[in-house]
Amino acid sequence: MLNSETKKAILTAQKNEITEYFIYKRLSGSIKDFHNKDVLEKISEDELRHYNFWKKYTNKDIKPSKFKVWKYFLISKLFGITFGIKLMEKGEERAQVTYEKISKSMPDAKSIIEDEDEHEKELIDMIDEERLKYVGSMVLGLNDALVELTGALAGLTFALQNTRLIAMTGSITGIAASFSMAASEYLSTKTEEGENPLKASVYTGFAYILTVLFLIFPYLIFANYFLSLALTIFNAILVIFIFTFYISVAKDLDFKKRFFEMTLISLGVATLTFIIGIFVRMFLKVDI
Repeated sequence: MLNSETKKAILTAQKNEITEYFIYKRLSGSIKDFHNKDVLEKISEDELRHYNFWKKYTNKDIKPSKFKVWKYFLISKLFGITFGIKLMEKGEERAQVTYEKISKSMPDAKSIIEDEDEHEKELIDMIDEERLKYVGSMVLGLNDALVELTGALAGLTFALQNTRLIAMTGSITGIAASFSMAASEYLSTKTEEGENPLKASVYTGFAYILTVLFLIFPYLIFANYFLSLALTIFNAILVIFIFTFYISVAKDLDFKKRFFEMTLISLGVATLTFIIGIFVRMFLKVDI
């Protein structure tokens, strides 16, 4: 006979499983790639099996959380299936607490579900998503744009002291650099197998240009160049945070280490070039 606490925990687990079943089922029905569709259908079958396993003990039908179904479905469609699924799995920390409670009364149940969960993780790793193939190209474009342009804008801020001139010079520098990076990525990828050189170059160039526009944006709005620089640095940190979070979830990487490393590099280069801008202005005796 199950006590009330264990029964409550099992009902929670049952609800999680049926919710995830509907998420995977909806995702599998929304994609055309036969390989990924097959993988998602297999995972949904696992979730339904988990649900029925718990149902034997509760003898109850549980409805899924419609909010979670829509939430993770939309996230997966916007940011990719791998990201959406892994974000959902990372967010299920409560499930571990639930299983701990259940295992006190049902030791065998936890091992069965853990085996099933391990099978699910293996299936998730089988998902083949194009955007993750070229994530290295996107990282290259973003990293270069963040380091080079943040540094360039910091140097130009003190050298020119005019937001319009800084925006114009930064835009020309950034767009030219994005074409250069895209061309370099095309040539380097051409020697590798498994990636399309044209797609790799497009991902690199696109990531670079988007970052350039985001960093220059404050200089187009505000007349105060120091305020614009502060907002550009804030934007750079925001881009680093968002993209590092995305990569850390999709690729199962350490978020903190990558975030602080990239932030320190970008801010370090920005500080150095800002100082260079001061000396260049003094040395050349430029007065704009």
